[in-house]
Amino acid sequence: MPLEPFDFHTPTRVVFGPGTLVRLGELAQELGDTRVLLVTDPGLEAAGHPQRAVASLEAAGLRTFVFDQVEENPTGKHVDNGVRFAKPLDIDLIVSVGGGSAMDCAKGINFVLTNGGAISDYKGFGKAHKPMLPSIGVPTTAGTGSEAQSYALIADEATHMKMACGDRKAAFQTAILDPEVTVSQPPQVTALTGIDALSHALESYVTTARSPVSQMFAREAWKLLEVNLEKVLHHPHDLEARGAMQMGAFLAGTAIENSMLGVCHSCANPLTAHYGLTHGLAIGIMLPHVLRFNGETVGALYADLTEEAGLHNGTPDAAAFTLADRITHLLKLAGVPSRLADCGVARSILPLLADEAARQWTARFNPRPVTEKEILGLYEAAM
Repeated sequence: MPLEPFDFHTPTRVVFGPGTLVRLGELAQELGDTRVLLVTDPGLEAAGHPQRAVASLEAAGLRTFVFDQVEENPTGKHVDNGVRFAKPLDIDLIVSVGGGSAMDCAKGINFVLTNGGAISDYKGFGKAHKPMLPSIGVPTTAGTGSEAQSYALIADEATHMKMACGDRKAAFQTAILDPEVTVSQPPQVTALTGIDALSHALESYVTTARSPVSQMFAREAWKLLEVNLEKVLHHPHDLEARGAMQMGAFLAGTAIENSMLGVCHSCANPLTAHYGLTHGLAIGIMLPHVLRFNGETVGALYADLTEEAGLHNGTPDAAAFTLADRITHLLKLAGVPSRLADCGVARSILPLLADEAARQWTARFNPRPVTEKEILGLYEAAM
């Protein structure tokens, strides 16, 4: 059977292994830069990760300036604050140490610092017409896969709906995957970022934009994430499992870069905007219902994944339900809610959420077509 045509791109060098954060200065030096903006969040300072990054950079002779005012789900305000901080410093390299929020904010700062305007000007893809600064990503969670992507997800300040701002030049030149830096995560953060990563593998594997190569990355991500998330929840200091989670998140992020996501992410974003639900929690609650909904269209593809994971009932008709049950089990194991009502979501707001979710860009890549009506049904099922 001939392969379908595809266009696959991965711009990022990956340096993986326990203790590799210490190589940050060396890797930054290879890019030929001398003045570094380090983007992080203040919550990481207790774990010492930003301080270790600064020490490595400065030991390599690079002058480092720390912007640590990133918050979860960064908005244009955070980007603007970072740009104001960086403008007088003559920065020639950006390094991000943190989760998806820090990495997205770093990319957002890169857009505006180098190309001007506001981050909203870059909504879409390929709108940065001037060169951008080289950058390095050091994820401290195994979740978003932002270190593998050329998109920054930045929330609109007024509506809190996320804008996808993408450009090949925004991708990190290097990603450092050091499982040691993920050990300091609280158990619930490990669980919810891990479920987010799992959703990336599950959604990117079946989107309408999928290709044989993106599916290969998504499948390998699923194999690493599905078994190792439960391991790290039971054994938080298992570095081998932590490393597998980081690699899985990166592979899933690479799949997203080339095949996008589906309606689960469209449904999650309004929940975060209106109720402040952590992204991973919103994803975890919605994902089982999306899997069952999509099963009518891509049951055979889901069966591939259940077979890879050695799960029972991997027939096309049952595979979606098997996967949904697996996600529900992981939510229970993490001790987090599995229903929207348990998070304070009111049934009366569901039509508004459905309207907003239907306008999210990922909905159009869902393998089973969705309109506002189908999305409302998904929300109702999750109540």
